Amino acid sequence: MIFNLKVLIITVLMSSVIFSSCDKKKSATDKKVIKQNEVLIQDVKAPEGMVWVAGKTFLMGAKDEDKYAMPREKPAHKVKVDGFFIDVHEVTNKQFRKFVDATKYVTVAERPIDWDEIKKDLPAGTVKPADSILQPGSLIFNKHAKGVVSMDNYGQWWKWQIGANWKQPEGPGSSIEGQDNYPVVHIAQEDALAYCKWSNRRLPTEAEWESAAQGKFEDNIFTWGNKAEDLNANANTWQGKFPTENVSEDGFEYISPVGSYPANNIGLYDMAGNVWEMTSDLFNVNYYQTLNPSAVLTNPIGADKSYTPSNPYQVEYVMKGGSFLCHASYCASFRISAKMGMEPNSGSDHIGFRTVATKEMLAK
Repeated sequence: MIFNLKVLIITVLMSSVIFSSCDKKKSATDKKVIKQNEVLIQDVKAPEGMVWVAGKTFLMGAKDEDKYAMPREKPAHKVKVDGFFIDVHEVTNKQFRKFVDATKYVTVAERPIDWDEIKKDLPAGTVKPADSILQPGSLIFNKHAKGVVSMDNYGQWWKWQIGANWKQPEGPGSSIEGQDNYPVVHIAQEDALAYCKWSNRRLPTEAEWESAAQGKFEDNIFTWGNKAEDLNANANTWQGKFPTENVSEDGFEYISPVGSYPANNIGLYDMAGNVWEMTSDLFNVNYYQTLNPSAVLTNPIGADKSYTPSNPYQVEYVMKGGSFLCHASYCASFRISAKMGMEPNSGSDHIGFRTVATKEMLAK
């Protein structure tokens, strides 16, 4: 799934879809893991709300036993990643509000739409939509989707909602009151980078994200191990028939508060499900196939250029972890190696982010 404002505008105008692919109690063990990270790591104390991910070499990409693996996740390859700190959970509404209050920042979803900027990433000659369509907003999941004809037509369960933004996640009349502990959503990459600059953080690389998701493991399929049947106990995903029936066996129909599911073995929550998480890597479906499978990459930063055949005009970035909408029949992106592309200038109601910091960054 690539959630793309520009593509959506074309869809609205031409009736064609150009979208591409697809509160539980914390255990004593979780608390113990987090407590162990409240120590000095190479003379730098773990910042509040962050966990140390020790440097290691691990297997990145799809594992041989992963029946859901996509071609863009293959072949698996060894990478070596230095240690870093990462947020225990996704950036929350409360944390993002603190940033906005301090800086008076206005997110992309709240700003007037600039057609001259949008058309740069569209085919030449694309007709400008009506001004009634070119209004600030964001993509939201259509909870009333019925009669889905083809699973290739993602426009059947996504819609552009004028007025949707991080403060009004479902559009005018909705709010985040009482949801301080939920992941902030409807955030474009520009917004996440602004938050990072303010907080002296940055987005993780895809390799760093996978290292953190693996935790103390080196070649797991899932953050909790290798048993797919443990999914509902460990991640907020879709149960039922996607996208028309959600039976909520895991306790949440849609987005959930951070930390609602068990942490992985280094104390990180929601590394699978709930909301997709941004990385700094460009999304290129052929990137892994260009690598030397016998070499060990050190601190890789991803492809040199973005490439998605079904969306060739748009630069996209890798997002990881899946969301509350992920289902085995749809995208199965609750796996560590799973990845999809994100257009950086728009967001949705199931994309968020978490940040990382190195000891060098913290020493400044």
